[in-house]
Amino acid sequence: MRNNKPSGDSDKSNPIGKLTDATIIKDIPYATQSNAQKLDIYLPAGVAKPYPVIVWIHPGGFFEGDKSGGGAADPLAMIDMTRLVPPMLARGYAVVSINYRLSHEAQYPSVIYDAKAAVRWIRANAGKYGLNPDKIASWGSSAGGYLSAFLAVSGGVKEVEDLSMGNPEQSSRVVAAADWYGCTDFLLMDEQTTRLGIELWEGGHNAATSPESKLMGGQITKLPEKCRAANPVTYVTADHAPIYVQHGTIDNIVPYLQSVVLVDKLKAVKGKNEVIFEIIENVSHADPAFFTLKNINKMLDFLAKYLR
Repeated sequence: MRNNKPSGDSDKSNPIGKLTDATIIKDIPYATQSNAQKLDIYLPAGVAKPYPVIVWIHPGGFFEGDKSGGGAADPLAMIDMTRLVPPMLARGYAVVSINYRLSHEAQYPSVIYDAKAAVRWIRANAGKYGLNPDKIASWGSSAGGYLSAFLAVSGGVKEVEDLSMGNPEQSSRVVAAADWYGCTDFLLMDEQTTRLGIELWEGGHNAATSPESKLMGGQITKLPEKCRAANPVTYVTADHAPIYVQHGTIDNIVPYLQSVVLVDKLKAVKGKNEVIFEIIENVSHADPAFFTLKNINKMLDFLAKYLR
């Protein structure tokens, strides 16, 4: 079983803020194929419209988790939104937290289609909620980090978008992205974990029962072409959005070398200025260190370059 601490446990003495002043609109459908295709909107108080937007994408191994931060059996799929969201609102950003179809309901590419459909919906409905359609960034952790990175690298890739889900005239591009410890190349994960001297987690990612195999609808080692289509590294070009990636060195679920592979490829095509990579020593998957106010503000400082 996973033995990491739940996210957001540390820094309790450092008050981050409250959601009581925010306007929160919950359970808005952004598509109609599934009850999972809903989002929540958090609007800041006392800030001039239109609001730049941060799309938050929840973790959960593609099989659990929820836009509310709860709704999961595994503590690593839980997010304390009362600590994560207020610093974003304090900077005048609207936050849109999205759900997506989980692997028990639909397999790849449904998660990508859903994330892109949500971004298109935000643009199409920006006027109604006071959002800025030209200033949309993404941010996620674990499975959500994977999806945030995918949005960053695939803005112009038609084959990973289902326009029949709605708002086909809108773009699904983001202007910037933040990725916390997301996977980037499924078939490398076990080899990288072993190379780092870390014990394979719950039988390894190559197992037929792994989260990645469930997402792909079959054992990933038997689906190399489908995995290639699902890997964010596949879509890296000089057209990618600026991105900040953070990963811990002792992550026993997603090895930090997953982020190394992505970042190296990003820097090779566009240089270092729009790619920031931070390897955090002795930090594990979903470690509370990611969720401190100091670290949240570090990510927000980066996103502010592109949201203002």
